[in-house]
Amino acid sequence: MPQGLLDGKVILVTGGADGIGRECVLAYAREGARVAVVDIQLAKARQTASDAGDDCIPMECDVTDSSSVKRTVQATLERYGRLDGVHNNAGIAGATKQLHDTTEAEWDDVQRVNLKSVYLTTRFTIDPLKAARGAILNTASMVGVIGQANHAAYVATKGGMIALTKAMALDYAESGVRVNAVCPAGVMTPMLERWAAEQPKPEEIRTYLNEIHALGYCPHGDVIADAAVFLLSEKARFITGCILPVSGGAELGYRRI
Repeated sequence: MPQGLLDGKVILVTGGADGIGRECVLAYAREGARVAVVDIQLAKARQTASDAGDDCIPMECDVTDSSSVKRTVQATLERYGRLDGVHNNAGIAGATKQLHDTTEAEWDDVQRVNLKSVYLTTRFTIDPLKAARGAILNTASMVGVIGQANHAAYVATKGGMIALTKAMALDYAESGVRVNAVCPAGVMTPMLERWAAEQPKPEEIRTYLNEIHALGYCPHGDVIADAAVFLLSEKARFITGCILPVSGGAELGYRRI
């Protein structure tokens, strides 16, 4: 049988229960990886792990809590004995607000889930990743590159993740640990569906989401998963600090007059 791109690797995915995370878990498993499906929604994590295969495990984890992340990493290492990749995918959209209207609690929530979680996973996984000469992948967003109106807190976290990816790539290159990020534009996930429902004219949002992509449609998470598989595989062995748009050309500019 042909080998998968991730044969023999162990990958921990935060926010792995649904959306982009679920699609990545399924893709990693198809390519031969054993996957720890980490999510605060345990029931959904169990379903995704079951769908991915017998050697994938669900784990309930609050990625904003140091002790919870530490326990999850220890349990992963106890189960598999190694760790080759970490995909920091957990995230929330936060409030649809300008900065001055964002409450302190709303700001803190988005920062903890989207950005502090990367610090925590790195803190507790860097030693096994160094031992494996592994890789870290962060799910950023094109809004962290080009901005977005009325989502100041979310944009700040994704811009921070992009900068952090570059810093981490430099910090860990000597140890052979690669660090990259994928930058989707719109992706039809449960989180995006909820966001669309909160907008002033939800009925127009799907058309808008299709038209912001130069390729003409808003994709599902499988397109992100394909790029993620590559970046965590040995095919990307000389790529680090890369902020990869997987965006259908959304950042290129206006398509119509």
